[in-house]
Amino acid sequence: MKPFIYETMYILRSDLNEEQLEAARAKYQDILREHGAQNLEVQNLGKRRLAYDIDKYREGIYIQMNYEGGDSDQIKVMERAMRIGGDVIRYLTIKQDVTPSAVQVEAEPEAEPQEV
Repeated sequence: MKPFIYETMYILRSDLNEEQLEAARAKYQDILREHGAQNLEVQNLGKRRLAYDIDKYREGIYIQMNYEGGDSDQIKVMERAMRIGGDVIRYLTIKQDVTPSAVQVEAEPEAEPQEV
């Protein structure tokens, strides 16, 4: 079975200090690694203004994680920890489409028109 590629974007509370921010990031990375995630890439997209207030927060710290995993159990465990923890105000996990796109597939050269 080929592992799926997932992307999780979550928003941390904007009132977290640097130490709490690193602890939260490490916690969710560790959960994924413990449950078999591979090729984990994490990007801190920084503090941004939210489109609307969420739980009285106007800003949030956006974190994006891309990783490979074989089953959805790792995601269930991580999302449960996000709901319970209190430091995440929103999260979303999607399964990325890994089929080759038209750009990646090398097209055969078109036949040149022949003069008659």
